[in-house]
Amino acid sequence: MTDKIVKSDAEWQAQLSPLAYKVTRRHGTERAFTHEDFPKGPGRFHCLCCGAPLFDAAQKFDSGSGWPSFWAPAEGAPVATREDRSLFMRRTEVHCDRCEAHLGHVFPDGPRPTGLRYCINGVALRFEPDES
Repeated sequence: MTDKIVKSDAEWQAQLSPLAYKVTRRHGTERAFTHEDFPKGPGRFHCLCCGAPLFDAAQKFDSGSGWPSFWAPAEGAPVATREDRSLFMRRTEVHCDRCEAHLGHVFPDGPRPTGLRYCINGVALRFEPDES
C-alpha cells in the first residue's frame, strides 16, 4: 500500500473524534489505561485515519503500560518511524506512512523475538477480527 492519503485539517477534523484528531493529527497521547483493550482473538489492527493494516493480533502483548503494545508491525505494513525530541525527551515516534497519522512510540524494551515495544494509542487503531 503506497498511495499517500492527503487531507486538509478540516477534513481530518470532520472524520475523526476530537481525541482521535488530537492524537493522530496533533501528535497527542491518550491517557494510559483509558482506552478499552482490544479483543484477544486473531485479527488485524488498522489505522483509524486511512484503514491501512498496521499490526497483527499475534504480535500484541500485555506490556502493563496502559496502551496496546506490539513486538512488531504486520508484515508489509506502512509503519514508519522518526526521531521525536518533544517534551525534553528523545524517543522514536511511530506513524502510518500512508497518511502520516501519529500512532505512538517504539521502545527497545519489548519481548523476543524483536526486543521492541510498539506502544500505540488505542484511539489510533481499529480492530478487525479474522473471519472464521
